This record gives sequence, structure tokens and C-alpha cells, in this order.
Amino acid sequence: MMKMGINRLLVSSFLLVACATAANAGGLKSLEDFVRTVKTGQADFTQVVTSPARAGQAPRVKTSSGRFEFSRPNRFRFDYAKPFVQSIVADGQTLWLHDVDLNQVTARKQSAVLGATPAALIASAADVQALQADFVLADAPDKDGLQWVLATPKSNDGQLQSVRVGFRSTADAAAASTVLEVLEILDSFGQRSVLTFGSFKVNLVPPAKAFDFKTPEGADLIRQ
Repeated sequence: MMKMGINRLLVSSFLLVACATAANAGGLKSLEDFVRTVKTGQADFTQVVTSPARAGQAPRVKTSSGRFEFSRPNRFRFDYAKPFVQSIVADGQTLWLHDVDLNQVTARKQSAVLGATPAALIASAADVQALQADFVLADAPDKDGLQWVLATPKSNDGQLQSVRVGFRSTADAAAASTVLEVLEILDSFGQRSVLTFGSFKVNLVPPAKAFDFKTPEGADLIRQ
């Protein structure tokens, strides 16, 4: 259950960055460039989740890794390989969460869950000007050679406290000028999740069935 909770927070927060306004400099400009120029992409990722320290104990740290792929609009997938095999797949209509260990699949309508979340940045945002209703977005100071955006939800009744997104500008004229490199998510319980992306490839033609999902035979299917 802890694994599924972490990944649901990832989905709900990864979709968050989409709610942004265009700007002319820094992280916001990088966000605008990324949304405008990167229509498909694939990358390896490492996710480090750090829970707040309890009295007399060190913070708990969980690390996972896998492969990420997306295609605008509305399609993406996270395939976790370590330490547990899991998949999160958005096929344009349904968001599927498959836990291999539990032999369980959870299905939800994308339209109900991909609105005010950071995955919209990756999954469906065509531009950033129409995405400012749910979050306050601001340039954050450059750090580690990246341009950063700070996204703070306008509503304070959810689990997300803030999201920081780090972009790296590239000098390759044949490629996208801006690439997503880091996503930092802080929830209202003080838990921090940091996703680092590597070997990012953009604007490739994905396989025809890259975002299809079929419930494995024998798996429990839960529709929400």
C-alpha cells in the first residue's frame, strides 16, 4: 500500500506543473520552451522519497528507478523496474496503475485525475498561458546549472505543498532547446520526492502501441 500511495502522489503531483503562466526569463521561460517544443520524449528516471524523521530516528529514504515516456496530448507511462515492478500508464482515456506484486490494476478516468497536476505538463499541455487557474508559478533561483520553477497550489486542501521543476538548456540546434531534468515534490506531511531524469530523448516517433494497456489475465481490476 505504501508503494501505491507514493506513486499516486507522483501522478497527482507530476500533473501539477501544467498550471502555469508564460514568462520571459528564467525557469518560467524554460517551462514555456519545453511545452512548446517537446511533443514526445523518453528518459530513464530515479525517484528518491524521503519521509520526515521521527523522534530519535533518521529520515526514511526509499529509492526506485525505471523508464518514463510521453506523447502529447494525454499519453504517458512510468515503468518502475526497481525495487518493485509497477506501471502507471495514461492512454488518453484511462489512467492505469498496475502493481505486479499485488497482482492488482486500478483504472481511473484521465479527465477526472489529470487536471490540476504536474503530469499535465508532460501529458497534455499545449501551451502554458491557459494553465494558471490552480497554481501560483514563479521563477526560482538557478541552481546546479538548471533553471527552476516553483509551483504552489492555490488551494490548501490537497496533499501537495509545492513542486519545483528544474530544466537544462541545450545548445543543440537540432534538438529541443530545453529538457526536463529534475522534479521535486513536497507534500503537506513533509515527505519529499525527487525525480531525476537522464538520457532524455525528445521528439521521437513512439511505437504505435507504446501507451496501450491490457489488464493481465488473473489480475484484480479496480475501477474508480
